Order: sequence, then C-alpha cells, then structure tokens
Amino acid sequence: MTSRASLLITPAELASELSPGPGPVLLDVRWRLGGPPGADAYHRGHLPGAVFTDLDTELAGPPGAGGRHPLPGASAFQAAMRAAGVSPDRPVVVYDDGDGMAAARAWWLLRYFGHPHVRLLDGGYAAWMAAGQPVSTAVPSPPPGDFIARAGHLPLLDAAGAGRLATSGTLLDARAAERYRGETEPVDPVAGHIPGAVSAPTTANVNADGTFRDPGDLRARFAGLGAGGGAEVGVYCGSGVTAAHEVLALALAGVPAALYAGSWSDWITDPTRPVATG
Repeated sequence: MTSRASLLITPAELASELSPGPGPVLLDVRWRLGGPPGADAYHRGHLPGAVFTDLDTELAGPPGAGGRHPLPGASAFQAAMRAAGVSPDRPVVVYDDGDGMAAARAWWLLRYFGHPHVRLLDGGYAAWMAAGQPVSTAVPSPPPGDFIARAGHLPLLDAAGAGRLATSGTLLDARAAERYRGETEPVDPVAGHIPGAVSAPTTANVNADGTFRDPGDLRARFAGLGAGGGAEVGVYCGSGVTAAHEVLALALAGVPAALYAGSWSDWITDPTRPVATG
C-alpha cells in the first residue's frame, strides 16, 4: 500500500526539507476554471524558489477532439519540466491555492511520465501561509533539469476503456453531483454522465481546510462506492483535472485507479456514445 508520506507533505515537513537547501523542486500550479489566472496569484507571493507551472499550456495539450485538457505530448511536457528545473534524482513538491485540485494534475503527470518522487503540499499555499512560513515575490531562474518523460507509469483510460469499466468494474465521476445528474452543465455542451458511472465528487476527499481526509476515512468512502476489494477502478471528471485529485485520494486509500484523461469533454465529442442523466 502506498504510504501517505510518499504522496503528501505538510508545510512543516517541507520547511524542514528546504532549510538545508536545495531541497525539492517546487511547482506552483495555482489555477481555477474560468480564472483568474494563477500567474497573478503567483506574482503576488509564492513559496520561495517555486516555479509557476501553467496548467492550460504546460500540463495539457491543445483542446480539441481529446477534450478540454488532453494530455500533453511527452516532448512538450519534458521541455516544460526541464525548464522548471525538474530532474529525476531530485524530489518534486507541487501545490496550488489549497485543496490540491489543480496541483494533483501535475502530480499525476509527473508520475505518469516516470518521475519517481512527487508529493503534493497538503493544504497548499493556504496551509503554508497559515503555518507562518516565508513567501517570496522573486521569480527564480532554475538551472535546467534533465528529466526524461516516458509515458505509461500510471494506468490510463480512453473512451472505450471508460465505457467498459463503467459496466465491468467501477468508474467514478469526480464532478459535482448536479453535473453528474445532468441538472446543470456550466462548461461542456452536453449534460449528464457515462452510463454506469458512480457519482463521487472530488470535494468529499478533503477536509474544510483543503487538506486530504484521513486514509482510513477515504478507504471507507470509496469502499461504499464500490471502489475497493480488488475491483478495477477508473476515474473521470470534466476534462481530466480534478479526476487526478481523485486518483491521488484513491492512492491514499490504497486503491489503484486509472485516469480517463479526456473525461466528459472527450466522451461527448462522439455523438454515438451514450449519455445518462439522473
């Protein structure tokens, strides 16, 4: 079972690792669907030495048939990570505003492309500030890293695989419950969910302060949704961003899960694919 310490780090633990220097590479992945731009928040203050990483352009390919945030190509992702100073022999810590919803996308991509040691700052920038840790407005110029992106280190689903898993295993829908039911759809042109998928909003993975719930609580939650006991598990959301957060929560619970990276925004590009509501 994957340990919590291999997935998450607290502000106090991170401060301790940074104090002797150089410590882990820090990636600031602040992002919100519809804005405001995360770069604005980064320039107002960030963890000292952190490099801003743009989710839309560096952690995703161009939107299109593969969805709103398709996976970036290996060469493009490798170039972005090297520019941020990422190397395979140096740990990486990713963070966002607080709940980890955006930072988990960076965590998942780095692991998928083969980085061996990536953790998410539990509670993000908000927790770092609440702990009284220092911040900076200086923009670093890290020496280039030598990370080599090799795809395939985490399980990945395409549309056909997601449709199969919805009937043969457990496919979790990480979006808000009202989007799953098709009552509202603020982003994509079609409302509803993949038939057979189970509603499992990502927001239920975290506490009120944005930190992840205890692994035992997460294990019980996912078991109640049919994700556990050896069942094959997959996750999707609107465009593959918050679903990565659910994959991380499942890992904390000891449940391996595949990501449908294209997610709902890819599923609905083919009008022959079925849509369920309710």
